[in-house]
Amino acid sequence: MDSRLEKNRSGIRHIFVVSDATGETADKMTQAALSQFSVSRTVVTRHHYVRTRSQVDRILKEAESEKGLIVYTLVSDDFRTRVRDEAGRIGILAVDLLGPLLSVLAQFLGAPPQAEPGLLHRVDTEYFRRIEAVQFTVKHDDGQSLQTLAQADIILVGPSRTAKTPLSMYLAQYGYKVANIPIVLNLPLPKELERADSARIVALIIDADRLREVRQARLQRLQQIVPGYADLEGIRLELNYCREIFRQHPRWQILDVSGRAVEEVASDVMILIQRGRAAE
Repeated sequence: MDSRLEKNRSGIRHIFVVSDATGETADKMTQAALSQFSVSRTVVTRHHYVRTRSQVDRILKEAESEKGLIVYTLVSDDFRTRVRDEAGRIGILAVDLLGPLLSVLAQFLGAPPQAEPGLLHRVDTEYFRRIEAVQFTVKHDDGQSLQTLAQADIILVGPSRTAKTPLSMYLAQYGYKVANIPIVLNLPLPKELERADSARIVALIIDADRLREVRQARLQRLQQIVPGYADLEGIRLELNYCREIFRQHPRWQILDVSGRAVEEVASDVMILIQRGRAAE
């Protein structure tokens, strides 16, 4: 038997995942590969942000002691070479997940890699902006948290089942803080909405027959009966009430969502908001 395949004294096989960034990619690939084996007593240890030679040497020493396997994603050619050569010298197995791909890509693209650790997982201001937008949107769904409505980049208003929530979450992925507020027959609008910037408000409208279909499908899915909710005459009254409110707010931008995909409507919303901002 190859001496590199011997177990340590405890019988546990140790795998050391080594990365100069988070190590998430290498760890997931290792776990995916391990799932193909019905082998117990395997321990995977992740070493992340490995960016000095002393760190590399310390991991190599630990792997030698445990007779382990090293799986590594290191962008530094010097570090990759160090792990490969030392692993061979001390008699342990090592798998380079990134080096071969970098070499082929360099040949294919005709350019050397930047060799900068963490580029894939760089957390920048854009990332945090999107996270903040999603959190804001969740808190401001369906008329909630009206006290901070003024902080919204986009405010969606419209009757029930005009896809306000999925549309809000989709827009949040693009970094927009979105609030959505339902319009309910014969109920006044929240005072916070009346004070909000009209250029940020998009009013959603829908065909009565289409809205009836959507509501009927929802009731069937939930196995519920809600009197008047999917009644065509009642729906027409709701939509007429919405149109009257929209007429009273001429600066609101109106968008018909009848039979349209969320992605398509979201694209139009972003265009309308950008136009509104440009006009300010």
